[in-house]
Amino acid sequence: MLLAISGLGGANATKDTINSNIQASDTWAFYQAKNIRQTSNQLAADQLELTLASQPNLPPDVRADLQRRLDGYKATVARYESDPATGEGKKELTDKAQAFEARRERAQRQDPNFDFSQALFQIAIVLGSVSIVAAARHLLLLGIALGGVAIVLLLNGFLLCFDLPIG
Repeated sequence: MLLAISGLGGANATKDTINSNIQASDTWAFYQAKNIRQTSNQLAADQLELTLASQPNLPPDVRADLQRRLDGYKATVARYESDPATGEGKKELTDKAQAFEARRERAQRQDPNFDFSQALFQIAIVLGSVSIVAAARHLLLLGIALGGVAIVLLLNGFLLCFDLPIG
């Protein structure tokens, strides 16, 4: 039963690692697209500012139209930087991507615990079986000890009380 739980925990940790990595990658790609759009809007705003500054004799209606467009570009640049309403500003996307990366890192720390736990449970089961056939008490005790270590690793896979030095 514990071997099955360990296998399930390991499979879930692997899925979490893959899913979180994909979500982080997608979110960073969206961030890059926002950054490109923001830069394009900033360049357009800079061009309009230059036009307004270099051509003081523009008709008032043309100047007003250019100013309206400039204000729109600046508002878009600000919205791309941070947009709490939609959660799709660069600041919000950074926070989301970093949260996905943290989930991925946690799952990557969990996985080796489940892997080692599974291996030790399997070895413990084999040693227990051999001890019955060979009537060797020392193999049974070794199997029980390995099973105990496997339980500790299984629990650590879920709780992450300590990091493994390998894995």
